[in-house]
Amino acid sequence: MSDTIYPPESIYNLIPREEEKHIKPPRYMSKFREQVKLEKEVNKAPSKTMGPAKVDVPSPQKYLLKHSKEPKLPEKKPFKYEDEELRSKPPVPARTDKPLMGLHTNKNFIKTNAVENIMAVPKKPQPVYAYTKKGDKEPLENSGLVPKYMKKKDYGQTPEYLLQRREEVKKAQEEYDHYVKERMREGAMKQLSNKERDNILQALKKNWDDLHHQYQGLSVVTDTAPKKYRKERLEQEMKQLEKDIALIERHKTIYIANN
Repeated sequence: MSDTIYPPESIYNLIPREEEKHIKPPRYMSKFREQVKLEKEVNKAPSKTMGPAKVDVPSPQKYLLKHSKEPKLPEKKPFKYEDEELRSKPPVPARTDKPLMGLHTNKNFIKTNAVENIMAVPKKPQPVYAYTKKGDKEPLENSGLVPKYMKKKDYGQTPEYLLQRREEVKKAQEEYDHYVKERMREGAMKQLSNKERDNILQALKKNWDDLHHQYQGLSVVTDTAPKKYRKERLEQEMKQLEKDIALIERHKTIYIANN
């Protein structure tokens, strides 16, 4: 028996019908068609990728020489400083040069040196400290043993950036307090009392204890999907309660909106 299912017979099927012609929708034409054509014509250039169709053959006399395509370095010049004339010492006198003769001075070098040494201010010895038993010495100034920072003018004073930060925090707190007072005056928000805050905190902790008791009673082996789902749900609810408890304990003053 054939499995083909024929439509039910009807006399109305004998009435001739007009053949319905399928009308195709209009072909899609992009609105950027003309722009793409224009860009294609602009970017088109002859022999852009493959090169010219015909290239002139080089002359046999102009063959490629060895090292002809290597870059040529500039001519080597002796190195010379810009201020070499000022830095260089005077040249050594020649063997034939004669020194100036007959020059005399009336300066008494012995007396001058004695006067300079008598009038000179004695140099202070550099303070040092010995850091080994053999007497090895180092300068005392950078050793950390000299109280340099205690003698500064701004020693022990609060830095300016901390004072500025303190003023900014104080100004922001004043603006926030003013905003809260205005909202409370309008009746849009109210402050939670200490008794209500304690009641909410105790209720959250009680809910956490109940969930923790349920969590302790779970099976050790989570071998089925419902057990795994219940364990994950209890852990998620306990974490959310811990966040809420920490939030309320961290803030002593709490404002709530009047809906």
